[in-house]
Amino acid sequence: MDLLLAYGVDWLNLLVRWLHLITGIAWIGASFYFVWLDNSIRPPKPGSDLAKKGVSGELWAVHGGGFYNPQKYLVSPEELPADLHWFKWEAYATWLSGFALLFIVYYFNASAMMIDKSVADLSQWQAIGVGLGTLLLGWTVYDLLCRSPLGQKEGLFGIVMFVFIVAVAFVLTKLLSGRAAYIHVGAMIGTMMVGNVLMLIIPGQRKLVEAMEQGKSPDPIHGKKAKQRSVHNNYFTLPVLLIMISNHYAMTYSHQYSWALLGAIIAAGVLIRHFFNLRHHGRQAWGFPAAGVAILIAVAVFIAPRPAPKPVAVAPTAEGAAAGVATDTGPVAKAPDFARVQEIVTARCVSCHAAQTTQPGFATAPAGIMLDKPELIHQHAAKVNQQAVALKAMPIGNMTNMTPEERAEIGAWFAAGAN
Repeated sequence: MDLLLAYGVDWLNLLVRWLHLITGIAWIGASFYFVWLDNSIRPPKPGSDLAKKGVSGELWAVHGGGFYNPQKYLVSPEELPADLHWFKWEAYATWLSGFALLFIVYYFNASAMMIDKSVADLSQWQAIGVGLGTLLLGWTVYDLLCRSPLGQKEGLFGIVMFVFIVAVAFVLTKLLSGRAAYIHVGAMIGTMMVGNVLMLIIPGQRKLVEAMEQGKSPDPIHGKKAKQRSVHNNYFTLPVLLIMISNHYAMTYSHQYSWALLGAIIAAGVLIRHFFNLRHHGRQAWGFPAAGVAILIAVAVFIAPRPAPKPVAVAPTAEGAAAGVATDTGPVAKAPDFARVQEIVTARCVSCHAAQTTQPGFATAPAGIMLDKPELIHQHAAKVNQQAVALKAMPIGNMTNMTPEERAEIGAWFAAGAN
């Protein structure tokens, strides 16, 4: 029954992840398009018919074999159109599917996916509480800052929000597993984004429409507030996308300074996004993408794997004397034989990485990597060394309690040729 349940959860994971991807593309596509449109439209000539109609800008474009002429009104048209399209369900569906995915992947199996005993000895409910609390805290702080006088100072507001997000990342890396910490920073930002749509953008648009329906002149302040939040969402997008795929790259979330790496990558994404926004205004500010790329290169160099120290002849610890494992002063000269490595892998890895998994919550081997046969251990030796020794990202949350000595033994075996 446990295996069937895990298999069903895997299928649910796939389908909800697919839905999240589809709706996310729709939301991001609409967001990017309208920010581009807003930055690219040009004001009509003074005294022209468009200017007299209250049009603040227009744009001519060609796409898919047709010509398009979108126009933006300074506040509103003279009459409310009979058919008015709203952009909201893309955002709502993206957040709802994302929250469902958060529950399926992380909360349903919190002991494996959220808890790392070497970081903090939390219960499952405590870990879930930290995750949910992060979403609520993020929206509350962000919304209060937007409504404060700071919200009118774009540059300073951006710096404060960046510091806040990095601070949250730092705290989460001290409470949750690296992977869970990253995904909850992304979920927090995503919650800010959908909160903007639900609480500010759509209500503001409704007030504009209601005023026109009542024959009143709409208050332009609602449009200004909605635009501010739309622009914020535009800058939030690239960091969220990065975090969505970060679970594939343990070199980031498993790093000692994972919170700082995340902050640097977020900064690079914002700088690159800012370049495109300026470019749509007709400004070529190449310094921003150059700075963004420089940050990414610096991050890549900083987290690049370092050569393992050369073996030195020292006395091994009592626990690893038989196999010649590492001590506090460095690795020993003698590498363990394959039988010992297989023993470690079987005890610490095979519960998940096998044709028939035994670890609760896992119906199939993660990433399809199986280690339940000698030839498979040899085949994936480099991956085992990378994930278990160099990055210490596996086992997930070290839920099978692989010891530092066992990691050192695998590392010594791999360095000696993995025979």
